[in-house]
Amino acid sequence: MEKLKNLLAKLPHPVRWGLTMVIGFILLILGLIMMVTPGPGLLFIFFGLSVLALEIEWARELNKQGMQGLEKIVARLKAIFKKK
Repeated sequence: MEKLKNLLAKLPHPVRWGLTMVIGFILLILGLIMMVTPGPGLLFIFFGLSVLALEIEWARELNKQGMQGLEKIVARLKAIFKKK
């Protein structure tokens, strides 16, 4: 994600904003389609939100909440496997 951020930082703001919106929404839509068809839907939704979070506040907040949820799940899994 840092490579994409650095690449986009070199572009003028209107181009950067437009490119970020197109890439982010395409990934988000593909992820939603993959939720009902075979494919890694959640992964594409996460990537789409991560790209959109570079420019949009609501996507940044959703991305942060998703990361916090993922950290809780990982902590629970570690606790479960540590007991065995």
